[in-house]
Amino acid sequence: VQLQASGGGLVQAGGSLRLSCAASGRSFRNYSVGWFRQAPGKEREFVAHISWGGGPTHYADSVKGRFTISRDNAKNTGYLQMNSLKSEDTAVYYCAAQLTGDYRLPRDWGYWGQGTLVTLSS
Repeated sequence: VQLQASGGGLVQAGGSLRLSCAASGRSFRNYSVGWFRQAPGKEREFVAHISWGGGPTHYADSVKGRFTISRDNAKNTGYLQMNSLKSEDTAVYYCAAQLTGDYRLPRDWGYWGQGTLVTLSS
């Protein structure tokens, strides 16, 4: 499966963005979708996960209550709605797909999009 993330940009603190992850290739509906982020000088970290059927979902504590992950299998697209954005949310955001594995670990995800940059301005 090939993935392409989009939707990043410059946003003020407190604002919102919706990231999209368009998939092509093998049957998207069979894969879990995840979002990770990597800030400058830091390791890539887990943000959110949604299973192949649309549930359950999991979130990093740092984004719980502010971010919502979803998917539309008919459109082969995953989404990450980000609300109440904070300066510490500044990072390159990556979407990923997996068939199985620990959703929290980047090494367990076999397919990655190219990343989209989210920058918070004060």
